[in-house]
Amino acid sequence: MNRFLIAALATTMVATPTLAAAQPYRGPAHNSAHTVVQQRGHGPVVVKQNTRYRAPAVQYRSNWRKGERFDSRQARNYRQIDYRQYRGLKAPPRGYHYVQSGNDAVLVGITSGIVAAVFASLIR
Repeated sequence: MNRFLIAALATTMVATPTLAAAQPYRGPAHNSAHTVVQQRGHGPVVVKQNTRYRAPAVQYRSNWRKGERFDSRQARNYRQIDYRQYRGLKAPPRGYHYVQSGNDAVLVGITSGIVAAVFASLIR
């Protein structure tokens, strides 16, 4: 049994550097360069072009509804707010908090992210 364990350990120690070196580092996945051959006046010209990943434009939402999943990346002016600073807001139930989305106060479940209530145009 000991011989089997020693052999397995030795194989692991020998194979680990080989597996780690199998994939060379190519930089970040979103930045890459490729070569393009273009025809210009006197013959082909090799041009190196960089292609960069651009994040898609953020689509902000202005109308949240009860029961939807709240995504803070889609909320304009997102921040957690204190209910005591605004009239009309009562203390949130346990497990919920108020967040700002644009001019609205939204009551959201902390762990689930489900919208429980929307108070429209409460924040100026």
